[in-house]
Order: sequence, then structure tokens, then C-alpha cells
Amino acid sequence: MTAPTLWAIMATALLSALLFGEGLGLNLTIVAVPAVLAAAFAARDAGRRPRPWTLVWAVGGLALLAVPALLDAGWPTFLALVSALALTAFALHGGRGWPSVLLGPVGLIDSLGAGTTWVWNGVRERAGGSRGKAGPVLRTVAVAALLLVVFGALFAGADAAFAELLGSLIPDVSLSQAPWRLSLLLLGLFGAISLARTAAAPLRWDRVVFKPGRARGRLEWALPLIVLDLLFAAFNAVQLTVLLGGYDEVLSAPDPAFYSEYARQGFWQLLVATCLTLAVIGLALRWAPRADARDRTLVRAVLGTVCVLTLVVVASALRRMDLYVDAYGLTRLRVSVTAMEIWLGVVILLIMAAGVFGARLLPRALAASAAAAVLAFGLASPDALVAERNVERFAENGAIDLRYLEGLSADAVPALDRLPEPQRSCALRDIDARLREDDGSWYATSWSQARARDILRDRAVNRSVGPCGEPSREEEYDPYADDPYDVP
Repeated sequence: MTAPTLWAIMATALLSALLFGEGLGLNLTIVAVPAVLAAAFAARDAGRRPRPWTLVWAVGGLALLAVPALLDAGWPTFLALVSALALTAFALHGGRGWPSVLLGPVGLIDSLGAGTTWVWNGVRERAGGSRGKAGPVLRTVAVAALLLVVFGALFAGADAAFAELLGSLIPDVSLSQAPWRLSLLLLGLFGAISLARTAAAPLRWDRVVFKPGRARGRLEWALPLIVLDLLFAAFNAVQLTVLLGGYDEVLSAPDPAFYSEYARQGFWQLLVATCLTLAVIGLALRWAPRADARDRTLVRAVLGTVCVLTLVVVASALRRMDLYVDAYGLTRLRVSVTAMEIWLGVVILLIMAAGVFGARLLPRALAASAAAAVLAFGLASPDALVAERNVERFAENGAIDLRYLEGLSADAVPALDRLPEPQRSCALRDIDARLREDDGSWYATSWSQARARDILRDRAVNRSVGPCGEPSREEEYDPYADDPYDVP
């Protein structure tokens, strides 16, 4: 192990301990820089050179870190972090087949044990080769740190403005936080070790060979799918008929619960049908015979028909959710599952393209589409969309669930700020209280939080407003009102 790799690992650990204790914001990007450098140095020392797809995964992973830097909501941030970790594993391991895509993240865990021994041996070698040189360096660092602490404390005591500036720039490292800071240091240390070791000695997942499925007879695999095609065609014919004019009967139903049940249950059932269709396609591709041209033509015809009809199912599911949102408003869960249904439609299109142009790039295309979907979902700011749609609905018919809206994140503040009083203060008072309690440093503050604080500073929340009302009867009936979306 070379000195640059070791120093990058140590920098990652130190920054993790200092910054992560106060929140996310820009912290993830700041800590990611030395971690990426550690992996790059280790890969260079091992003789590995970056390939085009390696750069694609690396850039995609760094782009996903923009979500916590921009947004305050927890769920999009969680999705972005998981996706960024997966893309990092793809970049470090390489490979293009299904084993690399499915098992790549496991390699990071496998590298942790071997990586710890690898780093320890590297530290011992560096220490043995630098005896007599470490002393002056350590003394210099100690003197510089002592001077900063002493004179920084004196200047902070002499001027309140300087003390406030210093407090916003330097993390709180009080002794009461020592256990928490130590945990974060170890997290950053072992995380950087895992990345560096994987970059130097990745697992070759593409060498894992899955045994192909035994080819079935044409009748055995094709007949069930043809029957499924006919069922899809019949369902889609009914959906198209309703879509072209039959919704008026549903909308005019005397019982609102009937309308809700029609849209809500229909969406979930169609979402499950889409997922099951993907499983059916995967199994059919495994068992379908493709020994000659006639078999390949039959596979493309039957599965292509399934894919086309599934796209109609996707459109029908999205239409039902749109009806439900028009009636009862947008929530975090609804916008999330709608985004998932749209991505499933993209997956169907990619499978169709693989059937025409070949499936060599399909694993990478699916992984890239998932990461792009997560990035787009985060940058679209789900909480802002929810607030925007509900504010528009309030302007149209006066219906609003203030209890739900006050649980949104700071991303929703610009839209909620347009509400009239007292609805505005009712929706914003909890968000305002959370922002006042969590007035973090610049590196732990997202752009959304900073913008919300500016808005609430210019136009303060009226905390003397009375009770903000109960949810309407529709919203009490609505089972999504308590959706488990909020992640602290």
C-alpha cells in the first residue's frame, strides 16, 4: 500500500468523525472525495485502468450525492445513498453480466476483512521505512494544532461575531460526543478500507456462471403465455373502453367510497400485475427454446406481445392513480409508487429493446435506469410536489389536510408559503420549529433547508393561531394518510 492511499483512508475516517455527527447536506460529498481518491490510488497501484463504464458508474454515484445536498426529505436521500453505494460497487468490480450487477455490492462487504489486514500491513511497512522521519512531522502538526486552539479560543472570547463564525465552521467535538464520534470515525475508516481494497483486488463476478435452464417444448412454455396474452388483451380492451368515456359513470357514483376503492385497489393490483409480468418474462426467457430461427421468432412474438400489453396495464395503473390524486390529493406514498410504476414501464421498454438489438447490455441498462430514476425522483423533490399539488387543490375546492402537510420536510416550504392565513401558519409551524432546533453548520445544511429558513425569516410563522382543524371525512377514509414515508 502506498502513502497516498493510506493518507486518503485516514482523511476519510477523520472527516467522517468530524462532519457526519451534525447531519448530511454537503457532508457526504466532502467525505466521498478522499474515499474516491483512496480507491483511485489503490486501483492505480494494482495496475487497473479506468474503463468507460467505470467512469459512468463513478460519475453516476457522485451525482446521486446531490440529492442530500439539495433536499431535506429523508426517503429520497436514503434511496440516493443506497443507489450511490451500488454504483460504486459496479465501478470498482467492473463486469457487465448479471452476476456483476446483482452481486457487486456484496463484494464491498467481502473486501472488509481482507482490506483490514491489507491496511495494517501497509501501515507497518510505512512505519518501518519512515523511522526518524515521523517525529518532526508529528511535532509540527501538534504545534500547529496547539496554536490554532489557543489563539482561536482567545479571539472567540474577544469577539462574539468571530465566535459565531468559528462555531459555524468548526464541528462540535465536545467530550460528551466522543462515543458517537468514534463510531463515525470507524465507519469512515472501514468504509474507505473496503473501497480501496475492492479497487485493488475486486471479485470477478463475471466468472460466476449460472447454469442455463432446460429448454421446454414449444407447447409447454408458449401456450400458457398465449393464454396470458389473451387475458391481457381482454383486460386492456375494457380499460380502453372506460378510458374513452366510461369514467363518467365511476365519477358520478353516489358513494365516494366506491370511487376511492375503484382507483386505489385498481392501482395496487395493476402494480402487482406489472411486477409479476416481469417475473414471467424472466422465467420464459430461461426456459424457452431458441435453437432455430422459428423458436426465436416465436419467443419474440409471444414475449413482445406480453410486453406491449403490459405497457397498457402500466398506463391504466397511472390513470387510476391520477384519478385518486384528483379526488384526495397527493401524498408521499402516492408519488413514490407512481414513480415506481413509471420505472417499471421503462424496464418493459428496455426488455423489448433487448429482444430486438440483443441482451448483452440489458443488465447494465437496467442498473443505469434504476439509478437515473432514483436521481430524477430526488431532484424532482417529492415533498415539494406533494405540497404544490395540495396547495393547488385547496385553491380549487378548499380541501386540505393540514395535519399531513405539517409533517413534510423543508422542501415543501416554498409551496406552503403561498397558502393564506391561518392555513399557512398551521402548515409551517412544525417545519419552522424543526428548522430552529436543527440550525446546523453550512456543511450539514441542505440547499432546501437554507432556502426554507430564508423564507420563514422574511415572513414569520404566526404561532398564536388556534386549532388547525381536523382532517376531512374523505381524508379520514383515505388509508394513505398515515403512509410510512417520513425517515428522520
